[in-house]
Amino acid sequence: MSAAEPQREAGAPATSAAEPLLQVRDLRVTLDTPRGRADALRGVSFTLRRGDTVGLIGESGCGKSLTGLALMGLLPEGAEVAGSMRFDGREMVGLAEDEWCRLRGDRMSMVFQEPMTALYPLNPDGRQIAEPLLLHLRMDSRAARAEALRLLERVRMPQAARRLDAWPHQLSGGQRQRVLIAIALACNPALLVADEPTTALDATLQREVLQLIGGLVHECGMALLLISHDLGVMAENVDRTMVMYGGTVVEAGPTAGVFARLAHPYTRGLFAARPRLGLPRGTRLPTIPGRVPELADLPHGCPFADRCDRVTPECRAAPPAPVPVAGDDDHVARCIHLDASMAPTRRDEADA
Repeated sequence: MSAAEPQREAGAPATSAAEPLLQVRDLRVTLDTPRGRADALRGVSFTLRRGDTVGLIGESGCGKSLTGLALMGLLPEGAEVAGSMRFDGREMVGLAEDEWCRLRGDRMSMVFQEPMTALYPLNPDGRQIAEPLLLHLRMDSRAARAEALRLLERVRMPQAARRLDAWPHQLSGGQRQRVLIAIALACNPALLVADEPTTALDATLQREVLQLIGGLVHECGMALLLISHDLGVMAENVDRTMVMYGGTVVEAGPTAGVFARLAHPYTRGLFAARPRLGLPRGTRLPTIPGRVPELADLPHGCPFADRCDRVTPECRAAPPAPVPVAGDDDHVARCIHLDASMAPTRRDEADA
C-alpha cells in the first residue's frame, strides 16, 4: 500500500486482522457561513476497530468537534457531506434521519463537551439515563429505572440512588459528567465519541473521569474516539493520535511515535507552547504566530501555510499528500518539507 492511500492515514494498526468497526474515507463537510459556503472538513480519513483508542487533537476551530458530530449525524442544518463513513459495514453518508435515530444512543454514543449545559434541565437525571433504554431496548419504565441506577453505580456516582431523582442543576460538574457517561453507555455502544469530556473539571476530576472512560472502554471492548486540546490527555489515554488543523488531519500515528518525532510543523508548535515544570519564573511560552483562520479563509494548499515558518510557494499550490515519517507507513504527516520540519529551529534550540 502506498503512503498516499488514505487507508493508512490515521486508522488502527496495519497488523490488526480484526474487521474495522468504523471506516472514514475522504470525509468532506461544507457549511453555510456569513461569507457563503465553506469547506469545514477536507478529506478526513481514519479507521477504528473494536478496542481501539484514538485521539483527535488541535486548536479550537480545527474541525475536531465537527468530525464527532458528523459521525453522529448531528451536523448543522444545511451541511453537505461527501466521502464515506462506514459503520459496521453500513454506509452512513446519506442516511435518513430515522435511520440515524436508530443508531445514535444504541450502537454509537457521544459524550458531549461542557457538562454544565449538555443535560436537559427539565428532566431528572434518572429519566435522562433511562431514555435510550426505553427507546432502543424497549424496557418498561421499572426495568429502565433499575438499569439507570446500575449505570450510575457503574460510573461511580456517589449516593447513586439519591441522584436518580435529582435535577441537573443540583449536581456538580463532575457528577453531571458521570450522568452523561452513563447515558452514553446505557445500550453498550460499539463506538464512543468523547468530545472534551473533562472541560470545566478540576485536575483531580479530570483524571477520575478519564480513568473511568478508559476502564469502561476496556471492559466493554468498544472503540473510543477521544477529542481534546490537551496533549497530556492524549499521551496517557489513547494508543493513536491524529493532529488536526484546518479541517485536515495533518499528522497521525501511534501516540508514542507522534510525540517522539513531532514531524509536522503544527505538531511541533503545539508541543513548544505547552507549559513545562522547571521553567524560570516569568518565562514566556513560545506561541504559534497568527490564529486559526476562518473557514472561508483557509489556504488552497497546506492549511497551515499562513502560520508556518518554513512555508514556500509550493506549500500553497496544492494540499500535501500524507508522507511516511522516518519510513514508517503507520506514522504519516502532510508536509512537503518533512525532513526540514523535523530539524530543530533556532527557537527550538534556544528552548532546549
